[in-house]
Amino acid sequence: MSAGPSESAPLYRDIRDLTPFRSPLIRTPVRELAGGVAGFVSGVVGRRDRGTLTIEGSIPRLQRMPGKAARSVHDAIFTSREPDRLILLARAHPGWAGLCYLMAGLLAYRHGSFLRASELLQRGLSTRNDDDANSYAAAHLTHVVTNVEVAERVEVPVLFSEEAVFLALSHALRETGQPEAALAALVALPPSLPLALARCSLAASLGRDAEVVAETEGLLNADDLSAALLLVRARSLRKRGDYAAARAALQEVLRRRKTDFSLRNDALTDRALLLLDTGRKSLNPRDWQRRKPAELEAVRAIRKDDEMRKLWEQDWKQLGGD
Repeated sequence: MSAGPSESAPLYRDIRDLTPFRSPLIRTPVRELAGGVAGFVSGVVGRRDRGTLTIEGSIPRLQRMPGKAARSVHDAIFTSREPDRLILLARAHPGWAGLCYLMAGLLAYRHGSFLRASELLQRGLSTRNDDDANSYAAAHLTHVVTNVEVAERVEVPVLFSEEAVFLALSHALRETGQPEAALAALVALPPSLPLALARCSLAASLGRDAEVVAETEGLLNADDLSAALLLVRARSLRKRGDYAAARAALQEVLRRRKTDFSLRNDALTDRALLLLDTGRKSLNPRDWQRRKPAELEAVRAIRKDDEMRKLWEQDWKQLGGD
């Protein structure tokens, strides 16, 4: 079981020396628009390629294994563009069925077929493999990569592992309108930032803001994943009315200058909304007079945010070579 908020190890702190995660991708509206246009054009000209599973490096050579199942499954995993071939192999080789369903589910997930992916992954997890299938997976599948969306606009490449399977299953369940089941799918995973971001995003969507606050206590902005998690924390704190702590979380997002531009922009937007929440008390003219110094201070803060935004935009343009 993973560490809960009441235990010593925070949900987001991974104590393993090596993890299956690679550098995250923070999607921006510009990237999404470019990807959508590219997909539309390729579809129109008839060259849309749904693709095989993603491999880090080259396809591994099949080591000598008894029986014909290993060769058939190996070829299907690394060359199939649709899950059907792996499903047929699962029926033909019961001892390899669990592995075939899992890989078919990851392939369906890669294509965005979330309902089918959730069904295949759950069947794969509930089907026991024989020893040959387990040995094959340990020796040949360690470089299969699944790009999993752990929160809105945040994707993390994950090497084949229990994290890859359960995070993909959780996202697929979330996309099919099953947030409670999606949250339950993450319970057994070891602590990590991608897990924490996925769990807290789901908990926040279910209104469990107290859990989000408890599970992110003490978090610092060390990288983009932690910055994204701090944004989730700040929004939960704001909904609970803890404006001072929410502002501190947003300040932590803005503290590290190398934080992804879109995350910094989100933090600035959230901070402006936070200022509106704290300042929107009354429209009574006499009450306004009593609060005028505080409102003037808020205006100064917004002006400072605008100046910092211009500075970051200049940095962004320089990085883009403009």
